[in-house]
Amino acid sequence: MPASNATFVGEVDGVQVVYKPVAGERPLWDFPDGTLADREVAAYLVSEATGWDVVPPTVRREGPHGSGMVQLWREPDPEQEAVTIVPEGTLPPGFRHVFDGVDQRDAPISLVHEDSDPLRRMAVLDVVINNADRKGGHVLEMAGGHRYGVDHGVTFHHEHKLRTVLWGWAGEPLRDEELDGVRRVLDALEGDLGEELSHLLAAHERLALERRCRRLVTNGVLPQPRGDWPAIPWPPF
Repeated sequence: MPASNATFVGEVDGVQVVYKPVAGERPLWDFPDGTLADREVAAYLVSEATGWDVVPPTVRREGPHGSGMVQLWREPDPEQEAVTIVPEGTLPPGFRHVFDGVDQRDAPISLVHEDSDPLRRMAVLDVVINNADRKGGHVLEMAGGHRYGVDHGVTFHHEHKLRTVLWGWAGEPLRDEELDGVRRVLDALEGDLGEELSHLLAAHERLALERRCRRLVTNGVLPQPRGDWPAIPWPPF
């Protein structure tokens, strides 16, 4: 599969999976080496704590190229596009505008994403895990309307790193069920989730996770882009 880090599609006991070995991770200037697989697993565990099923089942295990992240394959519906590019000034029904720009031919375009509950829950989860790379291609559109998020190797940094294409709800109040999901994470951090994350994330990263959750509950709104960090991953797909 095309990716920044070594990524393979394979089978485990007849089940199709994605495998990303630690040995195939490219060094990053702002994340410790050899930690991306653990962050992918941590993102799954936090997703499970919310009760929203945003991240496909993900574990750390041995593979042909050593230990790495193994995630259950989810086959998206090719007829759906939750995040897309449209001519500037065009907003399809049921979509939210994110930003305007130009394409490779200098034609004016807009990036938009659907206004759906599953995608909005993904946007909330991205704030919780401090996702630095939510590209449009990291959203899997399932046939029944569910939305999965994948590629969570650059998450859980203790500094603000949120970079996403899902800004369509920025500044809006969180819904009660979204606040409840964040509270479930806080509760879980006091128990099994906290113990599991202690083997995957540094102590200051776990503390930053807790602080983000508490800030979301206290403020009760989805954050807006800050000026000290690029708000959109590049390329956005």
